[in-house]
Amino acid sequence: MLTPNERHRYRRHVQLAEIGEAGQLRLRAARVLVVGAGGLGCPVLQYLAAAGVGTLGIADADAVEMSNLQRQILYGPADLGQPKAATAARAVQRLNPLVTCEVHAVRVNAGNVRELVAAYDVVVDGSDNFATRYLLNDACVSLHKPLISGAIYKFEGQVSVFNYRGGPSYRCLFPEPPGPAEAPNCDTTGVLGVLPGLVGTAQATETLKVILDLGEVLSGRLWVIDALTFQTRTLRFPRHPERSRINLESANPADYHDASCAPPAGISAQELQPLLASAAPPFLLDVREPDEYAAGHLPGATLLPLRQLAEDLAIIPRQRPVVVYCRSGARSARAIARLQSEFGFTNLQNLTGGFEAWPQ
Repeated sequence: MLTPNERHRYRRHVQLAEIGEAGQLRLRAARVLVVGAGGLGCPVLQYLAAAGVGTLGIADADAVEMSNLQRQILYGPADLGQPKAATAARAVQRLNPLVTCEVHAVRVNAGNVRELVAAYDVVVDGSDNFATRYLLNDACVSLHKPLISGAIYKFEGQVSVFNYRGGPSYRCLFPEPPGPAEAPNCDTTGVLGVLPGLVGTAQATETLKVILDLGEVLSGRLWVIDALTFQTRTLRFPRHPERSRINLESANPADYHDASCAPPAGISAQELQPLLASAAPPFLLDVREPDEYAAGHLPGATLLPLRQLAEDLAIIPRQRPVVVYCRSGARSARAIARLQSEFGFTNLQNLTGGFEAWPQ
């Protein structure tokens, strides 16, 4: 039963026939992990706490900075330099002392993600990089947890729910991470300050719907908002059986490398052509799938799919220039990042634009 204090505090929920006291008790029993206490995490935490979600986990390793205050509305000038997770927890408990906050002042990575996600019922992704998004998705697939995803860029935001009751995963919509040169970064592009509030509030809404089994959850649908026109679109996408099964055990570890690092050295198709005709041509490494290779490849290229990269390293020369390519340049950039960081290769270049840029 709700206490008299809870019944009074959440009266407007309890009055809704679709929620009632039973629904409010479900909210009280729920455990939600919010990854990122930044622009998206701030409104998510505020609304989930106000709604009476019983336990909120807050995972963030960063500190509050002056440039955060334009959009991260849980913080003020007195919080500058303070750890975000603990500061956000104090603000949340001032808002609703009935809520329990669990502080995780860590950067979510492959070493801790399983333990973190396993302790909660629902995960809300408020991160700002693709490495964390894929990592959280794969952990939620492994542990059968729904993932409430949000993302922002300049004036546009998007929200979806992944891995919900057998629905599509993040990889069904975005099969592979973008290359380093393709990954947007709010630090360099900027973002409209109110936009995270719009998107984070939508994420909080979806979280409540998942907990309460209420309405039509955004599973298999991507909600997109343009803040400049205030037009919204909802795009449908299907579950892809193979992609939806990728989890922490089967994923390529390179997917969890931060894509915000500098892009690998590139070479254009125009620059590569005369080199291939020279007396000492570079080694061509094709990291696509066998069916793609069979449909067309660069002359003399050696196939080594990205997912098998570590299995046949011996075929990649270290004393000769190597040009790595895929369809568009994204997978090859990931392959280079992994070969450099894990295996010490220093002789790699990425074919800019990939096979699509090669004259047919």
